[in-house]
Amino acid sequence: MKKRVHNQAIRKIWMLTREYGEIAGAGGVKDVCKQLAESFAARKTSEVRVVLPLYGFIDPAKLGCSLLQDNLAQRPLEFPVDMYYAMEERREYVRVWTCTTAGVVLYLLEALRFGEKRDVYTYTSDEELTDRWKHAGSGHYDYFAMNVLLQKAALELMILLGEHPDVIHCHDGHTAIVPALISECPGYRSYFRRTGCLVTLHNAGIGYHQEVADLPFAHAITGLPWSFIESNCLNAAFDPFLAASHYALLNTVSENYARELQKTDNDRLTGWLGHFLADRGVRIEGVTNGIDPADFNPSLPEQAGIAAAFDPADPVDSLAGKRLCKKSLLAAIRTRRLPDDLEIAGSLEENEKLPIFTFIGRLSRQKGVDILVSTLTTFMLRQPDCQALFLGSGDRMEEQRIRRLVAMEGLAGRICYLRGYSPRVANQVYAAGDFFVIPSMYEPCGLTDYIAQLFGNIPVVHHVGGLVKVVDGKTGIAYRGGPAELEVALERAIALFSAPEALRRMQREAVARIREKHTWDQVMQAYQQLYEKARLQRWLKNPAYTDNLAANTL
Repeated sequence: MKKRVHNQAIRKIWMLTREYGEIAGAGGVKDVCKQLAESFAARKTSEVRVVLPLYGFIDPAKLGCSLLQDNLAQRPLEFPVDMYYAMEERREYVRVWTCTTAGVVLYLLEALRFGEKRDVYTYTSDEELTDRWKHAGSGHYDYFAMNVLLQKAALELMILLGEHPDVIHCHDGHTAIVPALISECPGYRSYFRRTGCLVTLHNAGIGYHQEVADLPFAHAITGLPWSFIESNCLNAAFDPFLAASHYALLNTVSENYARELQKTDNDRLTGWLGHFLADRGVRIEGVTNGIDPADFNPSLPEQAGIAAAFDPADPVDSLAGKRLCKKSLLAAIRTRRLPDDLEIAGSLEENEKLPIFTFIGRLSRQKGVDILVSTLTTFMLRQPDCQALFLGSGDRMEEQRIRRLVAMEGLAGRICYLRGYSPRVANQVYAAGDFFVIPSMYEPCGLTDYIAQLFGNIPVVHHVGGLVKVVDGKTGIAYRGGPAELEVALERAIALFSAPEALRRMQREAVARIREKHTWDQVMQAYQQLYEKARLQRWLKNPAYTDNLAANTL
């Protein structure tokens, strides 16, 4: 019986990522990867595999992982990966730890290059103390080699296991060379001839492409043809996203961000990547990220790590539990009793009747930290009946801005900065806060607005990128513009806090909208279609299958 190739179900899904859930994370990518993988695995019709590095801060045994065995040699599987430098032929060796969680098979790649890292993307303060050239907060010097090792080792692992994925989902520029590797390199090309690739741009901003300006190095370590390297440069650097565009489907994490990249001048913030791709005839698909409300459920306080239970979606809940959460966090800040060695600068008044503006995230100009600090400087001096709480770390300049704000005369005791990150404390901040400010210069999607809403913490957002999912006046407060417009939005928040019925209505509607439109059950259907399209695109570009497709046969 003849069978249409493109009607065959997507069954084998492999994901490559530098972040995954609580195992290793620096931003929203960790949550997207984990929740999307687990959503597909829960269907039981899909086999989901995730590959990521085994960084030095990960203890695989504590995760329940064990070394993958080489059945032929009766010892742990170990294999070499060619990692040539210009004028130097060299190899690196990889072992694999594996376990299964929530139906997803995880593979953690153990290699010297990964094991010496103490953070996902940047050097830590401890590393700087040991080696002064490893400046805390700065990116790893060998970031490109780390990315290539992850991708090559993942492909070698698939071959050794005899796995033929239907689709390889490559998350961000860190894994975006895979489509080129399996199309341009001998060996990979034949083995993966049936495998489609989807590359998700979680952030296309300048500094996030994982590009490399040393073209001879890029040519040597990837093994890609020199002509291919030269023809996929953006601003004189080899760009993984451009490399992927020949052989993969590209998507980003919200429909509006996709539009901004290819149809507006906001693309200048990417170095004009979106317009360059559009000139090639490449369309970036948009799928707004989802969230699993069960992962951020304040009605289960022990699971969430908060002081008391409450349910923003329940019309009869007065949110007394949320007020207890605020009281508990304020007391913990006063007594300096917070977990995970967070550094505490400043303090807050122990008055749960005062609204708290909260911020959680990476401290960078992209996140609008400079705009938020300058706005709060004038707003809080003029508006004495409110407080502000920051949680995060990042660029030294942005951290210093916050420290100066905390120490400013007239604001003492009303602003607190928790330096570092703890998932448990993050939930406590979400639960205690009244308004969650996201003044990002650009934002591909954003998950923190979802999380804040689930904890009854109303988002105040710059209406760009994926943040347009916050409906102004219904599920949050939105503004367009700069500090002046943000200040107006903060004034609206203060007025809303003084209108409890309107505030509760907004809290309920925000959670209802998430459950109706933004769970992974809905989003997964869109990714299913992208996976099918990516595989079909791969087959259409493979001459061995063109005739069969035309005849509707395999």
